[in-house]
Amino acid sequence: MRIGELAQRTGTTTRALRFYEAQGLLRAHRAANGYREYGEDDFRLVSEIQTLRAAGFSLEDTRPFVECLRSGHDSGDSCADSIEAYQRKLAEVDACLDQLEAVRAELVAKLAKALARQPDPCCVVADSGKIEEP
Repeated sequence: MRIGELAQRTGTTTRALRFYEAQGLLRAHRAANGYREYGEDDFRLVSEIQTLRAAGFSLEDTRPFVECLRSGHDSGDSCADSIEAYQRKLAEVDACLDQLEAVRAELVAKLAKALARQPDPCCVVADSGKIEEP
């Protein structure tokens, strides 16, 4: 299939496919007329990249999954490098969640202090940090 058809089937753009190719993630075969030609394996690679990007992976982070598929595995996460990429991403997400929880706790404390300074508080803070009417 040509680049336009691959773009249409994967819901991306020809520009993105050319970029993937420039980054070494996609390898087009050139027909005699110079047109890029792609097969079903390329469709699987692009689909894998898109799925991982939707899950928050950077384009570079998709490389182990692409290489795993290229090496003949049925799934892009069948290789040790892919498992390590999942573990790195999960650690990154956990760190973000920890940071958000700390920010939330600080905001709850600040809100409680602000409400305590009110001469006649009209609201109270429940344990959850949500404001409830007395």
